[in-house]
Amino acid sequence: MALKDITPGPHPVQFWYNLRTGQVEEGQQSKITELWGPFETRAEAEAAMDKARQRNEEWEAESEGF
Repeated sequence: MALKDITPGPHPVQFWYNLRTGQVEEGQQSKITELWGPFETRAEAEAAMDKARQRNEEWEAESEGF
């Protein structure tokens, strides 16, 4: 049975990026210390590391002027 076939509980479906495996999880399946999120969509979770990398580069470029 897939997660989508289970009657939803009081919480919306959330997606998590697993920092150890690099995979996206539907619902919290691993230890919270290994997860980044939650994200509202799978696509958002899949893009999490790229978005973080882009933000870090922008912040580094901004801080070079200080």
